[in-house]
Order: sequence, then structure tokens, then C-alpha cells
Amino acid sequence: MSVRIAVVSAGLSQPSSTRLLADQLAAATTAAVGDATLHEVGGGPEVVVDVVELRDHAHALADHLLTGFASGELAEAIGRVARADALIVVTPVFSASYSGLFKTFFDVLEPETLAGTPVLLAATAGTARHSLVLEHALRPLFAYLRAVTVPTAVFAATEDFGDSTLAARVHRAAGELAAMVVGRGGGRLGERRSAALPGPDEEFGEVVPFEALLRRSHEQ
Repeated sequence: MSVRIAVVSAGLSQPSSTRLLADQLAAATTAAVGDATLHEVGGGPEVVVDVVELRDHAHALADHLLTGFASGELAEAIGRVARADALIVVTPVFSASYSGLFKTFFDVLEPETLAGTPVLLAATAGTARHSLVLEHALRPLFAYLRAVTVPTAVFAATEDFGDSTLAARVHRAAGELAAMVVGRGGGRLGERRSAALPGPDEEFGEVVPFEALLRRSHEQ
């Protein structure tokens, strides 16, 4: 059995602190899955890490927004994310939120693609003043996408790299993501959970047009 982890990095430069944090989180999660399954009979699952560097797909993403179709390497990247058992997503902070490139990638995914999928949230910026972006921007986005975010999100300002406190947060978040994957026996969580999740019509019931509501109020 294998566990597939997709790492989505939205860094714009090469090298980038965003990719550096993404690699640290991927390595820590791989180790945490191994630790969590150390005593399993026959050994633990193989961890396969697929890195999606959004910088390489920027033009294709713009084309996708205009045409509605993904092609070539972008289609392959979307497929890797759709098949993943868990995600690690890392974005730089621009204008107090996630980057446009990061948002565009998740805009073009089909609805329910990430339903039930465990996601580790992370962000980088030049200063710690942007750390709340994890809670006021990223977590609501993935809640809307019906993903399951781990409790610990990781923010790294420039001065945090090489600091022991960042390493502690990385290992804590990675452990939480590994526990979610291993605790559910691996496999595509979204496929198992999506059947139990109500669709929009079931969740909200029949939608009554606003004009009909107004007529009812006048008739009463």
C-alpha cells in the first residue's frame, strides 16, 4: 500500500522560501507516516510525494481560466492533486492574503475534488505581521472546498528559517497530517467521505426564488 501526498507550492522565485518550507513539511510528513506505522506487520505504507510547482504552470492556468480546459502538464498536475491522499499547500503572502497564482489553481479544480482530503496549510512572508493569513484566508478557502485541514498551520517569516521554533511547528503539523492519513487506513479519503457528504441541494433544501418569498410576505 502507498500513501500519496501532493505538495502544492506557489513560490514565484527560484529558489524560494515557499518551496523550502514545502520541502521541509513534505520530509517531516514522510517521516511521521513512517513513525506512525513502524510496528505494522509487513511494514508501513510507501509514501509517494508529488510536488506541484505552480510557477511552472502560470501560463497554462491563465489559459484554463479563458478556455475552461486544462492541457498537458497542468492537466497532469491537477490529476496528481485529485488522486492524492493528503495535501500540503504553501503560498507566499501578497496583499495580506494568498497569492493570485495559488488561488487560481484551486479555482480551476472541479467541485468536490478535495472533499474529505486532509490538508496541511502553510504560508511564507517577509515579516511575521502576515501570520494571520493562515486563519483569515487559507482556512476558510479550504473549508469551502470541503477539505479537512489539520489543526496546526505553519507560517514562516524570513527570520524564522533555521529557528528551532519553526522546526517544532513543522514537525507538529506533519505529525497531525500523518495521523489523519494513517488513522483512516490510507486511500483516497475524499472518495470515502464524499458519498456521506450532502450535495448542495440536500444540504440547503429547495431554493426558493427571492421574488416568490416577497409574494408570500405580501399575501400574508
